[in-house]
Amino acid sequence: MKTKFNPAAFAADNAVVFIFMIITAAAIPLSGLSASSIVQDILLRIGRNCFLVFSLLLPIMAGMGINFGMVLGAMAGEIGLIFAVDWNIIGVPGLIFASLIGVPVAAALGALAGQILNRARGREMVTGYILGFFMDGFYQFVVLYLMGFIIPIHSLNITLSRGYGIRNTLTLDSVRQSLDRLIPLGFNLPSGIRINIPLANYLVIAALCFFIVWFRKTKLGQDMRAVGQDQAVAHAAGIPVDRTRIIAIVISTVLASVGQIIFLQNMGNVATYNAHRQTGFFAAAAILVGGASVSKATIPNVFVGTVLLHLMYIVVPRAGINLFGNAMIGEYFRDAFSYAVIALALALHAWRKRANAEKARAGLRGD
Repeated sequence: MKTKFNPAAFAADNAVVFIFMIITAAAIPLSGLSASSIVQDILLRIGRNCFLVFSLLLPIMAGMGINFGMVLGAMAGEIGLIFAVDWNIIGVPGLIFASLIGVPVAAALGALAGQILNRARGREMVTGYILGFFMDGFYQFVVLYLMGFIIPIHSLNITLSRGYGIRNTLTLDSVRQSLDRLIPLGFNLPSGIRINIPLANYLVIAALCFFIVWFRKTKLGQDMRAVGQDQAVAHAAGIPVDRTRIIAIVISTVLASVGQIIFLQNMGNVATYNAHRQTGFFAAAAILVGGASVSKATIPNVFVGTVLLHLMYIVVPRAGINLFGNAMIGEYFRDAFSYAVIALALALHAWRKRANAEKARAGLRGD
């Protein structure tokens, strides 16, 4: 039996998407940017950012909300890149080497985070956020004091003048855009403007999409879905709830590590001590802008959210310049909208949860 379409429910479910569509639609003509330049920038940003956003899907499916603790994986990816630069491994082999170092570190950190989040059941998001701050201090200690002092670092170009500790900004010349340029693809528009597509990035993202689709059909994927729907029922059915939740966080953290490596190789440099700090925040904003919630997210949510969020990042600062003569005003609006989307999505989720609970209670009373 088909469910009757409810416009009010549809509008409530996609309120964040509609708000961002209105904002960007208003800002595009004010920005003065051509359609071709916007398309080129969006294509680059999708290839650069989507992998990070995909790392949030499995914890949401497992009922753990948005994994703000994914910054632990981003830290692991940065550590891998530091060693790749120190060893001067050039090109895609350098990215593979960074992943071989970052992934085990991310898996260990993810297992630790999963254990902690299991003890903070029902408060996973805020716990993951605070855990990120805690581990950031440990990361700073490792990078600022241990690297070059206890952990061997061979290149003097990346260490501080005192002989140990990594420089504030690390250039990634050896691996800069090596994945982006691995399979060059471009075409000329009738206007003469050339559009370049980082095809290798898109192939990696496509492989991740196929993995997620396949994983959801496996027993472990079905267990995660069952745990996300009702932990008590899943436990009664013999599913190891705690172990399943830990695996979801481990996979998320590992994907975040690889995603951070892909992101930074495109940027070409690393702000050693703070590049990872906003990773979870911007990934969460992207997936929520795409229409996801803290309890349900899909692959299309990732792509829609990445496009809409970064379209706003492209056009709003330029609109600020044209309207007010100051790009910083556009930056302020951009940050305000990014924070607002997370607050709005969380508020809508709480409202829906309360409304559904009231509806269920009314049904039990026979109202």
